[in-house]
Amino acid sequence: SHSHPTTCYPRGAILKREDLLRLAKRLVWTPDAERETVRTIHAVCYFLSFSFQGLEDVLKSQLLVQHIASEVIMNALTGFMNNDNPNKPLVLSFHGTTGTGKNLASQLIVKNIYKKGMDSRFVHYFNSVVHFPYRRQVETYKTQLQHWIRGNVTNCAHSMFIFADMDKMHPGLIDCIKPFMVHRQKLDGVSYRKAIFIFLSNAGGEILTQTTLDFWKAGKDRQEIKLKDVETALSSSVFNNHNSGLWHSSLIESSLVDFFIPFLPLEHWHVVQCIMDEMEARGLQPDPYKAFEMADEIVHYFPQDEGVFSVPGCKTIASRLRNFM
Repeated sequence: SHSHPTTCYPRGAILKREDLLRLAKRLVWTPDAERETVRTIHAVCYFLSFSFQGLEDVLKSQLLVQHIASEVIMNALTGFMNNDNPNKPLVLSFHGTTGTGKNLASQLIVKNIYKKGMDSRFVHYFNSVVHFPYRRQVETYKTQLQHWIRGNVTNCAHSMFIFADMDKMHPGLIDCIKPFMVHRQKLDGVSYRKAIFIFLSNAGGEILTQTTLDFWKAGKDRQEIKLKDVETALSSSVFNNHNSGLWHSSLIESSLVDFFIPFLPLEHWHVVQCIMDEMEARGLQPDPYKAFEMADEIVHYFPQDEGVFSVPGCKTIASRLRNFM
């Protein structure tokens, strides 16, 4: 029988020619090879540690400021992870302006599925600017990305792929993963239905900002905004955004993205909470008075006159806290 190595390449790396050839050899399927791979998958998938209660607790404690995102993530992940035979991979697309919690949310998901969290060799993180910088090499990136996904899902069906800065990805590149997302049993002997794909993007942020402002001007609380109030406009905005990696994407056209998840602009009190959390993370005693003072001094807000929502979200808190303290 054919044996299939279970080692993975460095997380998010771009493959060299010899790596591609090595992967290609692993993808020559025979019945014996397929049985061996099934045994391999069972051998390495000890890493799963999904807990409904654990995810719920961490979302409530660390992502409470994003009420829509918390609820949708909770329902989507629970339904998917508890399904032994999903129809397709889970595809989540996180959208919102800078500093609203998209990266944090993806990390919380990872930590509550994989025992080693972001250090797990079954979690693959791609930054569009770092890993796919050159437009002229898009076709090469497509080939590499397909081989990377195929090779790693072969190793473990529950692999996760995170794509950050999707708004900076060259349009058309992400469509190369469409074959792995359609409803089918197997593709060349490999099933992708238990994999998870997460996109992180600033695209659509203007729609979410406008909706949040409209609610505020109408005297409604930010917490009153529901997914149905923004989802259609959000997906349309992302699809038609020329500066988005999902511009006219076949993934959207074919309804392969399960949820477009909004991350709303943060209010002043959210920023105060971020500062308190950062103080605690650094071993400091959280000081609400100091946090309020810092939130007023180092963060800009909009609209300019009323100053309700934070321009950078909580993005600059960590870097500025040391100087302020």
